[in-house]
Amino acid sequence: MTDDDLGLALDWKGRPVRCRECDHQQINAMGLCAKGKACIRDRRARRVERFLKGNPDLADQYLDHPYFEVRAGAARYANLFRLPPLLADPEPEVRAMATLRLPEERIRHMIRDEDTDVRIAAASRLKGADLMPAVKDVAYMVRITAVRRMPAEMLPLVRHDPDPEVRAWVARRIDVRALPDMCFDPDPLVRRLVAERLPLDQLRLLLTDSDFRVRFTVAERIAEEELAPLLEDPEPAIRDIARERIGQVPALAHLLENGPVTPLRLLEPEQSPADPSPKEPRR
Repeated sequence: MTDDDLGLALDWKGRPVRCRECDHQQINAMGLCAKGKACIRDRRARRVERFLKGNPDLADQYLDHPYFEVRAGAARYANLFRLPPLLADPEPEVRAMATLRLPEERIRHMIRDEDTDVRIAAASRLKGADLMPAVKDVAYMVRITAVRRMPAEMLPLVRHDPDPEVRAWVARRIDVRALPDMCFDPDPLVRRLVAERLPLDQLRLLLTDSDFRVRFTVAERIAEEELAPLLEDPEPAIRDIARERIGQVPALAHLLENGPVTPLRLLEPEQSPADPSPKEPRR
């Protein structure tokens, strides 16, 4: 039994629900609704949802109900031809439900709705150029939703998004030919995703990354003949995987017998190899 089942059966105005005052007494007699469980008059959204799920043919009757939870629930089951007016409903939950159900050509303008949840709903439905307004949306969840759906050729437009979660989705989906530009992303988890997908012949771009998680991913994937710099990595786990992989290639055994290689100079993402070394602090 859930908390929802334990709550009092009150309508949207806080008054007790009385089955004898309802228009659906015949349905109640058939066991298709029950006070406190599945009831269109109850103020709890779950109970309204249960009623409509069991009686979807009645949904059209409740699209103009004064209680927004009823309108939103009805929009889930109502005839599609009855839904367009709900795109202008004063409640965002109702607009979002209509947006999720109506054809794409009817909801393009909803990507500019004032409510974040409505814009997320629109971004989850639209495709291609229709997602362009979402690229600069102030809500990062709208941008993430768009990035997960937009074609790969559009993703370079979002690779410098201010939110690392958005850039992470870009790194997961962008064409591998555009991945090298993301090797210097300021967030190490984004760079690790880049390291997981970067072509093997370009992994050397991340050999000196400042984050050990990125270098560990590189150590797991890079060609064995390019592992030598990682034999002197500051992290023991990275040195171990480099030695293990090199040791499996007889032709590279000399790399383990020779003296230490030049230690890695770890670079921050924004620092290029050509940058001068940082000055020593004054004493």
